[in-house]
Amino acid sequence: MIPNQPADLLTLLKSNAPDLRKPISVVRQDFSAFIDEIQDGEEGPPAIESVEITRGLQGYWISGPEAVTDQTVLFFHGGGFNLGSTRDYLGLCARIARAAQTRVFSVDYRLAPEHVFPAPVEDSVTAYKYLLSHGCLSHRIIPTGISAGGTLVLDLLLSARDQGLPLPPAGVCMSPVVNMLFEGESVTKNIDNDWLTPARLNAIRTVYLAGHDPGDPMASPVYARLFGLPRLYIQAGTHELLLSDIASFVDKARWAGVPVQFELWEGMFHCWQAFARQVPEGERALNLVGAFIQDAIAR
Repeated sequence: MIPNQPADLLTLLKSNAPDLRKPISVVRQDFSAFIDEIQDGEEGPPAIESVEITRGLQGYWISGPEAVTDQTVLFFHGGGFNLGSTRDYLGLCARIARAAQTRVFSVDYRLAPEHVFPAPVEDSVTAYKYLLSHGCLSHRIIPTGISAGGTLVLDLLLSARDQGLPLPPAGVCMSPVVNMLFEGESVTKNIDNDWLTPARLNAIRTVYLAGHDPGDPMASPVYARLFGLPRLYIQAGTHELLLSDIASFVDKARWAGVPVQFELWEGMFHCWQAFARQVPEGERALNLVGAFIQDAIAR
């Protein structure tokens, strides 16, 4: 039975956390099976169209009847850079599409350990260029991501700025990973309040970076030069292990002149937005995401 209270959901998530002792193929299967179960009973499936962005890189158009077809949410899923797919996050994509009344273009970027840093970063830029080359206007695209996907939103914006690409008007980050050193005090302070664990964070860093410097700005955007980035909307829960690092990133971005709307959600844990069917805070958070996207495109 799927719970409907945050504390019960947190217990369920902890009991289904990735087993780091298993082969990655098995971990991915277990993760997908759990997500399928927890999303069972979602409202009718949205319209989905698969496209090949480039060889080995798939994108998926997700939309509902209310979608405005000339505006796009470019979505990057979570999963610690080694788990997750559009299929696993289809419920979240559908909710964002409904809340923003727009199309979602979700990217199945390459995963570690088969494809380590910076492969997902490169895929985020490739996906953005694909949209631009297929008639999508930059000011009608809002990159949006959750957890590792939030990191890729920031990586994309930094890369687009540095490569001279037209920038989108804003980016949305839900519970983003911004510092691969995981040195914020909340990593220990919130250890009992989140379903992430320090061991999982260490595994993410080890597998994804594969020995690369965790201080690289594309691995840890908190160390990037942030001047010139567009408007950002960032959500984080007060019970997240990553809270301190996210707050540090927000402070640095604001010092660099980046307009940042930062929302703290009391009692919420990592990626609560993905479980909007189980907790009303998730639904409310996504409604605000949708409102922000509509406002950013309308400006």
